[in-house]
Amino acid sequence: MSTFQIVVILLALAGGVTFLLMKKGKIKDANNNNIPDALEEKVEEVKEVVEETKARAKKVVAEVKDVANAAKEVVKQSKDVVKAATTKTGERKGRKPAVKK
Repeated sequence: MSTFQIVVILLALAGGVTFLLMKKGKIKDANNNNIPDALEEKVEEVKEVVEETKARAKKVVAEVKDVANAAKEVVKQSKDVVKAATTKTGERKGRKPAVKK
């Protein structure tokens, strides 16, 4: 027997045992859809966690974009620092005018 066949047989056996226990009332199935209530509850919990994780991932992406923009600005500013360090006293032009958006 191959590993695949063994796995299929074990899954079928577990499904059969679960079905029999549901029919005998040992495992609850309130809506009689042959899916145990405990399993349905776990699936709902997983769906909630997935939604929360997606929302967090979107926030992280937005924050990474903000950090990237800030890093670009730091690079621009560092060029100004190097230029200021290499020029003689009194040659600095002063503050740059603000860019209107």
